[in-house]
Amino acid sequence: MKRIIHSLILLLSLAVTSGQSAEPTAACSIHFGWPAPASTWFYNEATVKKSTRGSYFMVCGWNTGYFGIQELGDGRKVAIFSVWDPAEGDNPEHVPLEQRVEVLHEGKGVEVSRFGGEGTGGKSMTAFDWKIGEKVRCIVQATIEGGKTAYAGWLYQPVKRQWKHLVTFRVTTGGKPLSGLYSFVEDFRRDTKSVTEERRCEFGNGWVKTVDGKLQAITEGKFTCSRAKSEAQELINAGQTEGALFLATGGEVRRVAQVNSTLKLPSVSTQPPQDLPAELLK
Repeated sequence: MKRIIHSLILLLSLAVTSGQSAEPTAACSIHFGWPAPASTWFYNEATVKKSTRGSYFMVCGWNTGYFGIQELGDGRKVAIFSVWDPAEGDNPEHVPLEQRVEVLHEGKGVEVSRFGGEGTGGKSMTAFDWKIGEKVRCIVQATIEGGKTAYAGWLYQPVKRQWKHLVTFRVTTGGKPLSGLYSFVEDFRRDTKSVTEERRCEFGNGWVKTVDGKLQAITEGKFTCSRAKSEAQELINAGQTEGALFLATGGEVRRVAQVNSTLKLPSVSTQPPQDLPAELLK
């Protein structure tokens, strides 16, 4: 393995010294940051317009976790909800027990495990056969319990027309609510060919319940992107569509929107959906 890594480093250095740039291996990760006050829950909607294997459409992200849908390398469709440990490092086995994410609820058909490699924490995954052009609805709910926060993930089941409580993770946060809200589109296949395949998703009708009990619509998103040299940073775009904002990366996408610009949602509802889980609307 060390010899392989050394060879890759040598090849990259030769490309740089010869004046040539290395070919991107992945479509660029792109994001919307959603300005909002500290909150007890975050609701968001996403509609995938184009996908390919190895894609993550993250709907509800916050400062200690993320929640969304994936198309895996074998074509299976899943939903995934993850929460980070407060500890540093990438090996989940090295995290002291008192700093590990706790599992308070595990829904039927939901697989819960530990993860590492990008920080450490608790991960849940469940089969979810989402469709191109079909609205995906997600909620993350935060309940402060002393110096910890319990995060519950709720996913709307379009066939049954009801909400499913997937999982609740609890972790040490110092007793903080939800903050730092965001969404993203990511290529995790990263095999060079994936650069040539477009991923596109629309986001809209986001809502939060603030810590003082007010319901507030999300009205704008800040467009950002990864700066990794291995990602195709020119093949990205963001913009308005009917009632939503879109993110697109890879394939024949070309940048129009300026990175770090703030885009307004073209329309905003006067109230959140009335079919949210009853405990969220209390």
